[in-house]
Amino acid sequence: MITITHFADANGKRPSRRYSLGAFALIVLLLPGISARAQSADEALGPKDTAGKQTYLLREMKTLRSTPKPELANIHPRVYFTSAELETLRRKAHGPQRAWWQQRVSHLRVLQGPPPPPPAEKRRAQNEVALAIAEGAFAYEMDKDPKVLAATKQYMDAALSYTVWGYSWSKPNVDLAAGHLLYGMGVAYDLLYHDLSQSERTKYRDAIAHHANLLYNYFAPRPGRTWAFSQNHTFIPITGLAVASYALYGEVPEAAQWAALSRAIYDRVLTTYSKDGYYFEGFEYWIFATPWIVHYLDAQAHVTGENLFDQPGLRESYLYVAHSVTPDGEMMFDFGDVFEGPVTRARRAEDYQRSHPGGNFESNYNLLYDLAARFHDPKIQGVADWLHGLGHTGQEEWWTLAWREGALQSAPMSSIPTYHWFHDHDVAYWRSDWTAKATAIAFKCGPAEGHDAETLKAKYPDWHFEQGHAHPDVNSFIVWANGAYLTGDSGYSGVPKTIDHNTLLIDGRGQGNDGVGHDAWAKYDYTRLNTVHITIAEFTPKSFVLVGEGAGAYDASLGLVEFRRRIELHSTRGISIHDTIKATGDHIYTEILHADKAIRKTGDHTFVLQPTGDISSSLTATVLKPGDAVTGIEPNVVMGPGIPGSVDKGKLEQRGERLLVKTAKPASQANFEWSLKF
Repeated sequence: MITITHFADANGKRPSRRYSLGAFALIVLLLPGISARAQSADEALGPKDTAGKQTYLLREMKTLRSTPKPELANIHPRVYFTSAELETLRRKAHGPQRAWWQQRVSHLRVLQGPPPPPPAEKRRAQNEVALAIAEGAFAYEMDKDPKVLAATKQYMDAALSYTVWGYSWSKPNVDLAAGHLLYGMGVAYDLLYHDLSQSERTKYRDAIAHHANLLYNYFAPRPGRTWAFSQNHTFIPITGLAVASYALYGEVPEAAQWAALSRAIYDRVLTTYSKDGYYFEGFEYWIFATPWIVHYLDAQAHVTGENLFDQPGLRESYLYVAHSVTPDGEMMFDFGDVFEGPVTRARRAEDYQRSHPGGNFESNYNLLYDLAARFHDPKIQGVADWLHGLGHTGQEEWWTLAWREGALQSAPMSSIPTYHWFHDHDVAYWRSDWTAKATAIAFKCGPAEGHDAETLKAKYPDWHFEQGHAHPDVNSFIVWANGAYLTGDSGYSGVPKTIDHNTLLIDGRGQGNDGVGHDAWAKYDYTRLNTVHITIAEFTPKSFVLVGEGAGAYDASLGLVEFRRRIELHSTRGISIHDTIKATGDHIYTEILHADKAIRKTGDHTFVLQPTGDISSSLTATVLKPGDAVTGIEPNVVMGPGIPGSVDKGKLEQRGERLLVKTAKPASQANFEWSLKF
């Protein structure tokens, strides 16, 4: 057993932090019975105020389109559907899609039981209330079932009963739950307008306006303010604000401002969004966050006539989704903050129930139907149909009725390449085929938000990075073969560490600000990080060669000048890894390999890594170089995420085991060679 030095001490303590409260959080602090525990002062997931004098976004608020089309100015519904469009969907729901629609109706959230009572501050509880409201309102419009209307209004009244939309201790009324509830309430107000009494319209409209104003004031431009445009804590609330603005436009004077701010912020959200389809926060966050981008774009197109869908990251996202799903269709390649790694793959604990309700992967695959229709692309449609065939579900399945264009051809999966290199983020995927028996590999050697982010950051000084969901995992890889996840990542962590991944430590230290807070890349020199890249990606249907250069991911004080990793596969039975490491000064180098379950030593330098499930599916790892390597096996202990607002203060959890292989003595260079057989 070997010991790795971490930035945290033996008790898991972190450096002390300063805390900052926004204006509304301060008000909440003073309310009786409510305490506030703010996020770290170094973390600004939405806006951040600096000492600067420049006020950004004012021009965009004045010039970009955010006014309803004249024919929609004084009617309801209008945000996503007109009355005529709803009638078309009714015919679809009661005709060719009747069996499917009746199955959806039988599982409406609003009919499964009463909404959670106030304060409803269990994780994501209010998010579910919001989705239930939107779903119930649409279902009522399809069937006009008074039972559904009554239940939906019960959920709307519950939302009004929550003193705080969100968490009283973390960004109350201005974060994710506020965005969800503004969306749900906005959709319902718009759809149910003619089925509400005047007093009901007034109370719902006033509640929506109250919370929209809180959100607007939190995000509105002011001197020195910047925004984390690419972070989901920015664009999810802003989508809710936009839906509220278009639902109440012409009825509440401030709605025009809400719409203008939403459009201005989305100008930057789309500019800073993925350039190659890869989503830097991880596949769990693609599932969680991407619906809100689609919801904004749908509303903007429908209400104003402005189609903003033509973004390369959206056009190519189907490739990210297809390659992120493991061959069995049930799990995912989990770079970044993605569920609980080995625990989720063992089908245990809360995150499995949340990610796989009823045992079905809730991948939100149906978003691809909307993108397929927007781009008239049979391949996107084909991937969505493939995922549906694998049993995938979505949080808002009702949208499929509107999104899926039945006349659009569905391309077979055989037309989708079995390998892809996401050039901007430098992440590469390869699989032998699209069947459940495939061998599949993922390799990552790129900067957190992609290469183009450095240029964009210089062009848009109103954008600040928040990369907490990206991990210090440059030159890491994941292997799936024989129906199992054989080696790879450790899942969502409150304090991500390089040791959680299949890559390299130098004198026990990892990449970026390894082990300090939730954002391993906070204040790290992005120009230096941007030097990491895949230098070679050669694919054939039966082989690949991948080469990555990762030295720039390590602080310059460590003296690393080269970390060249070469991964080759020439047979579906195994891969070889060749690493060349050079540095100024002498150092101890340690490489890590992970197993979901256990690792057993079977020879001097040979180990068997056991995944969860069938013990016959295993990975045999042989260390060929260095010949005098010191090896050890230890529990893979990860800090799980803490509660919202304190994500870097979670509990330590064991997630499988890890093999550590280090050089016997300090040196300025080293070579590692591995043979991995499956």
